[in-house]
Amino acid sequence: MSQISLSIIIPLYNERENVKPLYGELKSVLAKLGEEYEIIIVDDGSTDGSLEKLKELKAKDAALRIIYFRRNFGQTAAIQAGFDYAKGKIIITMDADLENAPQDIPNILKKMAEGFDIDRGWRAKCWGGGISEVITRKVPSVLANFLISKVSGVPLHDFGCTLKAYKREVIEEIRLYGDMHRFIPAIACQYGASVAEVKVQFRRRKYGKSKYGFSRTFKVFLDLIVLKFLLGFLTRPIQIFGSIGFIFSGLGIVFGLYLSGLKVFLGENIGGRPLLLLSILLLVLGVQFIMLGILGELMSRTYFESQGKKTYAIREKYF
Repeated sequence: MSQISLSIIIPLYNERENVKPLYGELKSVLAKLGEEYEIIIVDDGSTDGSLEKLKELKAKDAALRIIYFRRNFGQTAAIQAGFDYAKGKIIITMDADLENAPQDIPNILKKMAEGFDIDRGWRAKCWGGGISEVITRKVPSVLANFLISKVSGVPLHDFGCTLKAYKREVIEEIRLYGDMHRFIPAIACQYGASVAEVKVQFRRRKYGKSKYGFSRTFKVFLDLIVLKFLLGFLTRPIQIFGSIGFIFSGLGIVFGLYLSGLKVFLGENIGGRPLLLLSILLLVLGVQFIMLGILGELMSRTYFESQGKKTYAIREKYF
């Protein structure tokens, strides 16, 4: 595979009115960089005629690549497809709705030149509108960014901004599933990647409707659970499941000994006590969690060994 300097990946879904304005702005910015580049637009199963607009542009531009999904698979899948086909040494992702400004790309590349592995946009001033937008977008966004920073240990201001730049070698270590695209910096930091932030513009959407609503907040919280497991226990699942199992089993044994003492020394009837049922339940759950940890260990080894993955990442080698 021949390699070029820069790949721009844009996931797109039903953005017919934004296709040409985005393309025009992006080409103007890229032309001034003087770098060899490609633009990869991943159409996530659009049904509004976006693909036809893209084909018109493709007929006039060999640097434009189009990937069209059979159906809507989601933004994470679209970004992963872009990663799979990108040839650039540096890969930039951005939204197709014109909220991300192509004019910020030079500043992001300038920061990358300082030696960072990932540079992500920070929409420092991205909210306006009325009280409804504050409740449905700003508050959930602030809360989500706070929780992601705490859970991942990566103190960033804006995990939701799609405008990001990655070194190719960092992306090659990562596979995306579910809705995990917003957690790429956190996952990459697990392999020792360095992350920076650059303040970028936020422009309000002119055409079309946002594909994100308040319900996305709940998906983020669920993804955080997966992220915590991936960051902390992917290679040692027995430690989390085994710990829970020992706690449950320990409580079950303590309750059982207490009830046994009542029966043996005080002669009390314990057969109908709810505490006895709770003790048995805790013991059973404890054993199940420990066994789940053992199964997790086996699956973890299968995950790494079957795909030739390593449990470490090397930045440089000196022999």
